[in-house]
Amino acid sequence: MTKHIIKWAVIGLSATMLSGCALLGGGSSGRGTDTRYVARDVDTLYNAAKERLDRGQYKIAAALFDEVERQHPYSPWARRAQQMSAFSYYLASDYNKAIESSRRFLSIHPGNKDAPYAYYLIALCYYEQISDVTRDQKITEQALSSLGEVARRYPTSRYAADAQLKMDLVNDHLAGKEMEIGRFYQRRGKWLAATIRFRTVIEKYQTTTHTPEALMRLTESYLALGVPAEAKKTAAVLGANYPGTKWYERAYELVNKHGAT
Repeated sequence: MTKHIIKWAVIGLSATMLSGCALLGGGSSGRGTDTRYVARDVDTLYNAAKERLDRGQYKIAAALFDEVERQHPYSPWARRAQQMSAFSYYLASDYNKAIESSRRFLSIHPGNKDAPYAYYLIALCYYEQISDVTRDQKITEQALSSLGEVARRYPTSRYAADAQLKMDLVNDHLAGKEMEIGRFYQRRGKWLAATIRFRTVIEKYQTTTHTPEALMRLTESYLALGVPAEAKKTAAVLGANYPGTKWYERAYELVNKHGAT
């Protein structure tokens, strides 16, 4: 779905592409024929890359766009080819190369009008690699940082709203990771360690969907640690903000059971 969202932006990068030029010899020739080094005029090379992109041959397209820049570094098409190469790698799910190409574009053209797109593409590459909450979340943190950079640098750009939406989803994911660890500690009776994780959710990810459960779990942990006064306070916060939820009902029952009311 995300790849379709950004295709319209890439269309703008190639809308004025030169036309009427022959493709590479044979058109449907093998990969070696398309990507080996042969000096070609920029029109033919760029159009060959675009034709491969349109046919869904993304890695070949990326290699050909790279050739545009390599063979014609001072051509007006070199800058455009850099972005089209990054986009092609992205479509091929070669995220490392897409990020590398986008960062190279930004290092050479930091103030270019297409810089917001390059930052956004980097963020998407990290975002689409997010793994489930049972695994390491380094990529998730990188996605959050990159999306935040898009929203911060270009708040009025066409990419800001989608970046903000994805940041909310990423924060929910990270909160889910904290909950997973907290519940793990609870099952093993490590109540203090569990408390730290649930407090992180409440304090750092309070707008996520995990907050009600975190408050209930924190109530459980406080009771297990023998601090009913803190459990009562936490249950009260849960009741004030999420009344009528199953999490409040459970917390209320726990507090009553332990005589902390």
